[in-house]
Formats: sequence, C-alpha cells, structure tokens
Amino acid sequence: MRLGLVIYGALETRSGGCLYDKKLVEYLRRHGDEVEIVSIPASNYPCHLSGNFSPSLHRRIADLDVDILLQDELIHPSLAFINRASKGKINYPLVSIVHHLRSSEKHCRPLLCLYRWVETSYLRTIDAFIFNSRTTRGEVERLVGKAIPSVVATPAGDRFGSVLDEARIVARAKQAGPLRLLFIGNVIRRKGLHTLLAALARLRDEDWVLHIAGRQEINKAYTRQLKRFVSQSLSDRVIFMGETSDADLVALLETSHVLAAPSSYEGFGIVYLEAMAYGVVPIASSAGGGAEIVQDSKNGFLIEPGDFIALEDRLRRLCRNRNILLSLALPARRCFAEFPGWEQTCAKIHSFLYSL
Repeated sequence: MRLGLVIYGALETRSGGCLYDKKLVEYLRRHGDEVEIVSIPASNYPCHLSGNFSPSLHRRIADLDVDILLQDELIHPSLAFINRASKGKINYPLVSIVHHLRSSEKHCRPLLCLYRWVETSYLRTIDAFIFNSRTTRGEVERLVGKAIPSVVATPAGDRFGSVLDEARIVARAKQAGPLRLLFIGNVIRRKGLHTLLAALARLRDEDWVLHIAGRQEINKAYTRQLKRFVSQSLSDRVIFMGETSDADLVALLETSHVLAAPSSYEGFGIVYLEAMAYGVVPIASSAGGGAEIVQDSKNGFLIEPGDFIALEDRLRRLCRNRNILLSLALPARRCFAEFPGWEQTCAKIHSFLYSL
C-alpha cells in the first residue's frame, strides 16, 4: 500500500499528535507499506489559510501517487479548500487523523466562528477518519452532521518501554519529603499551567515541589508572564526544565507523585496515560477526552478548566495524606495496563486502512 501523510513541520516535533503520527508511520513502513511525508511549513493561522491559494501546493497534492492520502487534521486551515477543489480530480480517498479540534478550544466568539467554519468545511471533504478518542469522534460527527467511516484507535502510554511495579509505587508514596509534582506539556495557555501555578500560590504552607517539562518558546509572552509570577511567589519550589529528553522524562516519572496537567481541553491526553504507567496520579481536565482515562477520585482527579480552587483542594489533600495518594496511584497503574500498546493501536489503524 502506498500512502501519503500531510503534516505541519516534522514528525520529530515534540507533541502528542506528532508522536501518534510518528508511531503510525513507523508501523506502516515496518510492515512493508510506503509512506511519503508531505510537510507544510508551520506558521500562523492566516499564513496557513493562504496555502489554499498556492498553485504549487495544489499540484503537489494532486500529483501524489498514492492509494490513500492521510492528513493530520491540524493542517485543516491549509487544505480545507484544496481538498474541495480536488474532489473528482484525485483517485485516492482522503483520510484525516483527528487528534484535537481547534473549534473545541476556548476562543473569543469571532475567532471561534471563523475556526469552526473553516474546520467544518475541511471535515466535510474527508472520506474516512482515524480518531484518538470517542470524544473526538463525537465532536467531529456533530460538526459534519453524519457518521462517516472511521476507527477509534486510542493512543498508548508505553512509549518509554518501561513501567513502575506496585512495590516501588508504594515505597515512593511512603518516602518522607515534599509532594513531587510534575507538569509535562508545551508552555502554552491551553495546557493550563497558569491554573496550576495559581493553585500552588495558595499552598505556600504545604510541602511540595514542581518540575515543568516542556518547550517554552512557542508562546514567549505567556512563558515570560508565568516566570515572572513564579519569581515573585514560588521561585524556590518551581523548576522550569524546558524541552526534556525521554531519558529525563522517565527519571521524572519514576520519582514524581502527581502529574498536574489541567488543560482547558484535550482530545485524549497521552501524557495522562504515560504518567499512569509509573503510578503517577493524574490531575486532568474534565473537558475533552481525559475522562476516558481518568476516573475522578478513583485513579486521579478531574477538574473543570480554570478551576484553581478545586485544584488547590485536591493538591492540599494529597500533600497532607499519602494514603489518599496511594489509593489513587495503584489504580492508576492498573488502569494503564488495560489500554492497548502502540503496536496494537497501529495494527488497528493498519487494518482499517486496508479495508478502504
């Protein structure tokens, strides 16, 4: 089978969506399929929209010699109208890999209306979908207005190839010292780091430390704002680590108690599952697909986006009672084991693609 995959930038970009795409490409190539990567330079939204009027991009898409063209849904601004113009002129189906809808995020009303219109226009050009969660499938079907051939293939949490056994999780929870908190994600507003810091500012009387692992250059103004807040209130207990290697992430996961990642919205939330492999208790957003992984007060906590008061309450309870921490950590580790690994997830997609 010959496939194309259209993405912004490179597969090596550190994000959950790129990890999903990369794992799929590796699987397909390992099983004898050809995959041609079509990379569109990553830029801002207006520049992405202008790609629809690029004759060279039109030709590049039309001239592909493939059986199926995969498109990461994040590139929808660049292809919404190219796809429409290509209908009837191409002899391969368009399959979109949907991680996360821009129109599911919080935006001011005029922008949200624009994003929803462009995204819906794009989605209606697609012949079949690969979804990362049932939540994402529901959001897409609501916009498109009908069910379209699709597969839900949840991401996996076994990227690092190691897990923590229950004995070590118990021993870690019982160790003296601060509650070790971890935030993993790019430092952008949607990931909710400001909500976490606002909660921690109300917990100065508790014993905790926070490590922040993620790219800081994407939204420099936002990063500067957070660092200024930390320097004024929390500098001795908050460590910005920047982009972090897999080896360093594993070391953090092995020693941390809690993953606090209160995003405003996640289509799935791979990082929650990766943390649970190490018995790290996830505190996740109730908006989006996180609830398909995290069961509130059973294997972690779910909070409403922006609710730093609720986040403060959960963190205070964990700081003061390691038995509560342990009662969540062990079920979190067991929950991880119930999810498929990357090999099974990609095999499910592979089978679906052949059915097309």
